Amino acid sequence: MSHIKSFQKILVANRGEIALRVMRTAREMGIRTVAVYSEADRLSPHVLYADEAYCLGPAPSSESYLKADTILALCKEIGVDAIHPGYGFLSENAGFARAVREAGITLIGPSPEAMDVMGSKLAAKQAVKGYQVPMVPGTDEAVSDPNEAKKIAEQVGYPILIKASAGGGGKGMRVVEKPEELEEQMQRASSEAISSFGDGAVFIEKFVGSPRHIEIQVLGDTHGNIVYLFERECSVQRRHQKVVEEAPSSILTPEVRKAMGEAAVNVCKACNYTNAGTVEFLVDDQLNFYFLEMNTRLQVEHPVTEMITGLDLVREQIRIAMGHPLSYRQEDLRIHGHAVEVRVYAEDPTNNFLPDIGTLQVYRRPSGPGIRVDDGFEQGMTIPIYYDPMISKLIVHAGTREEAMDKMVRAIDDYTISGVKTTLPFCRFVMLHPAFRKGDFDTHFITRYFKPEMLETPLSADEKEALSVLLSELSTSSKPTVRIENTNGSSASAWKKRAW
Repeated sequence: MSHIKSFQKILVANRGEIALRVMRTAREMGIRTVAVYSEADRLSPHVLYADEAYCLGPAPSSESYLKADTILALCKEIGVDAIHPGYGFLSENAGFARAVREAGITLIGPSPEAMDVMGSKLAAKQAVKGYQVPMVPGTDEAVSDPNEAKKIAEQVGYPILIKASAGGGGKGMRVVEKPEELEEQMQRASSEAISSFGDGAVFIEKFVGSPRHIEIQVLGDTHGNIVYLFERECSVQRRHQKVVEEAPSSILTPEVRKAMGEAAVNVCKACNYTNAGTVEFLVDDQLNFYFLEMNTRLQVEHPVTEMITGLDLVREQIRIAMGHPLSYRQEDLRIHGHAVEVRVYAEDPTNNFLPDIGTLQVYRRPSGPGIRVDDGFEQGMTIPIYYDPMISKLIVHAGTREEAMDKMVRAIDDYTISGVKTTLPFCRFVMLHPAFRKGDFDTHFITRYFKPEMLETPLSADEKEALSVLLSELSTSSKPTVRIENTNGSSASAWKKRAW
């Protein structure tokens, strides 16, 4: 049996809601936590919650949260046992994972080798080739010659999708409907991939016209045990980014769920995967599913899986990193009820979901049985322009899907945010839409069903009066002034340290 490590101190290399989320579980496990922060996040809840907190530098992430060398130097200086990278920033950076290992610190995540394989869509396709994982018809090698691409496209059949190998978030992707468009779209996809990822490699896949985006949560320990924690439905998206997630999916049969889960486990076997990860699939209207990619980290939407399984995924991540085997087998896992998550972004859904940065003048969370809010803000705080504009994740759990949707509508109605526009009205629209209620939707939900004017409902007389009173109170209340110190230290000795 491999050696079981003991963690006394974990550094969370992230910010906001996910940093708080990790720290709370670590505290429950008796582990001290270290926050790192940029100057823009000096007064953030995750900084105040941690046992120790250190400023990395100015607001831009390239000068703070992405400074791998600075973070590692700090870890050595203050005696950190392990690093949890959260999601985003350095969480899927194989170079960082290697540097952490070389420094003798444990990364609470997969190996750098697994990140390398799954970080490239082409490498991932080649790795899973021999593991009975269904793939979208297309190439599993980069294509650079337009003539060769035309031959492949004829075999696969139009429409096709040109995809950047290193891509993500919809960048470096082009749908091609006919042969004469192919060369120009290839060049566009490649140049966009170079500017976004530094890698212009593209490949070709059959375009699945009306797919569902369904992903499988997996956990693998260092003893060879791998389980799948069922699926999450993530088809309601804007700009290829998820806005609404639920578990389980309303359309999977037990047989398809089992087949997808086993395929996800095989993807893990293909790259010797350990810790938490997510295998993403496209699912067509006939319930055929195709491997899309693997995210080698904890997902934003992990709470819906926690709600239906009763597991704390961060606790599982930490235990796996310590060397503990999983304490359950696949047959022990069950789905309990239904969970829905909506991402509350500081965005204006009536203006193409553009960010709407400002100050949270009023911020009141909903509460009650089966309602969870993961956030990293408090009333009076300003949403920084430097990072993703997500304010929070609102999650509900109930006995059935219908009850969960109804509970979500109530929770949204009870969630009071003023000072910035948010995606809450759009999420309420989704919850009440007949197509979503019936489970009859795909990744084109927004383009098919949503128009900005659908959210523009006139205020009632009572609402106008209440708003008038609220604005009057806000205008007469004294606003606290906060002075931000200027910390320009860039070397390890110049950190501003705070310990509680």
